[in-house]
Amino acid sequence: MRYTVRHALIGGFAASIMGSGVSTAVRAADAPKPLLPILASHPTGWQFQATAYGWATALHGESGVRNLPPVSIDMTFGDVLEKLNGAVMGSLLAKNGNWMILTDLVWAQISADARVKLPGVRRPALAAILPGTQVEFEMRQLIASAIAGYRLPLTSSDVDLYATAGIRYQRITGKIEATPGLIPITISNSSVEHWADPIIGLAATWRINDRWFVNAIADVGGFGVGSRFTTQGFASVGYRWTDAISTALGYRAIYTDYRKGGFSYRATQHGLFSSIAYHF
Repeated sequence: MRYTVRHALIGGFAASIMGSGVSTAVRAADAPKPLLPILASHPTGWQFQATAYGWATALHGESGVRNLPPVSIDMTFGDVLEKLNGAVMGSLLAKNGNWMILTDLVWAQISADARVKLPGVRRPALAAILPGTQVEFEMRQLIASAIAGYRLPLTSSDVDLYATAGIRYQRITGKIEATPGLIPITISNSSVEHWADPIIGLAATWRINDRWFVNAIADVGGFGVGSRFTTQGFASVGYRWTDAISTALGYRAIYTDYRKGGFSYRATQHGLFSSIAYHF
């Protein structure tokens, strides 16, 4: 009796498994597909990207040093290139799973000059006698940024969107020399200002296919800690030639409003961006 019952139970259990397998297959075929696709897992372990780039910047705004009035800065890329004394630009990106770290460095030195006419002098004959004041402006600028980001959950494995937070450090050396037309005396003043701004924002990468991609960064900061306000916008389209080499072309803009003591710098740097990167 035990033998018969045991085999009967085994036979019934096997039949139920076979039957449930068929019904499960039918139910799986008829079941609706999930609304949200499963995210592809990101590789663990550090991945790096070292980038050298050129930023064809125009510069618009004004800057003032101590007791001298603010000087208007209105320079196209051609003007900046003509007045540029030197520049170094580059970045390093590191990724590990859902985390990313980006550091960026921009250093440049430019100089400009202008003749400021005396107010009320409009006649050419008078202007020749009273030539006004010759003003020369020189600026050395360092922008160093470091941000960390965490990848936000999305419904597409082709897009990485990171919430970011970090610091943008700026150091500006401004020098203004003013030489009145009638008095052979040069009035000179200079100032070195540096500050660090907390910044928050977003960073994104869209992999269009195996070769083409889009990168974008946006942030805001300052909040009175360093500058009154600063913001950045960046977007580029890139092509990956090999597993190790990629190039990109885009546009970048940074605005800063910093005023402290007698020094003021309110300006926007913007222009085309081109880069070459090494992935390892």
